[in-house]
Amino acid sequence: MKLGYCTITWGGVVGHPVGVTSVKDLFYMTRGSMDRAVKDIASAGYEGVEMFDGNLAEYADRPEELHGLLEEAGVSLVSVYTGANFIYADILPDELHRIRRAAELAAIFGAERLVVGGGARRAAGTTDEDYRRLGEALDRVTDIAEGFGLSASYHPHLTTIVEGPDELERLMPLTRIGFCPDTAHLAAGGADPAAMIRKYPERLRHVHLKDFRKDPFAFLPLGQGELDFADIIEALKDSGYDSWLMVELDEYDGDPRAAAEISRNYLRELLP
Repeated sequence: MKLGYCTITWGGVVGHPVGVTSVKDLFYMTRGSMDRAVKDIASAGYEGVEMFDGNLAEYADRPEELHGLLEEAGVSLVSVYTGANFIYADILPDELHRIRRAAELAAIFGAERLVVGGGARRAAGTTDEDYRRLGEALDRVTDIAEGFGLSASYHPHLTTIVEGPDELERLMPLTRIGFCPDTAHLAAGGADPAAMIRKYPERLRHVHLKDFRKDPFAFLPLGQGELDFADIIEALKDSGYDSWLMVELDEYDGDPRAAAEISRNYLRELLP
């Protein structure tokens, strides 16, 4: 297994403001410096990075700059994260347009994987039709990713219609997209992350490792929360997964590089 880190910690996540009036431009973005994030991740001992689609789009007109940054740091761009509502028929074409652009940029910069979250919760309540539409949209995302030589996976996420184990079980038969377990989001949604990994071993395409504390609610560096990562790693090994493990931490009060080092040191105890 190889270790990577997500750049979200260097500034948290926002949506591009243009997306308020233009769905096709509603990229995710981290507000911090990608130059600093990539260099910090490399210096903390990771081999790869994951970036948001909006941060990648910032380099579209100056690709040599990001290529040079990655090469200088000695890391690779492993994966790109994006997302959408997916359940609203009128805006789905524009959402898929943006995802296609994200996949194109991911391929240009050498990424292997496209990771998506989403599935909006309606104010009037979620319906069976919403899961059907989500499943169909995720199949189209998979087609887009494969067209650019990428592997696509779905990331269950708080505030979407796939938070907990029952909702994930509802979705999985409706789509062929791969599964990206996020250990903290699954736990916060009421699931046992290791059990979910063991339930869908053949669907694993990507992994986000993140720790979690229930009360008071917080996402934390690995080893500082409540999750049993020894069991999670064992579940991954049992599943036959032997690829990238991407450590992720959302907005953090402390130094993001120090948080990355905490998680890397913790994983050294679990992984030979």
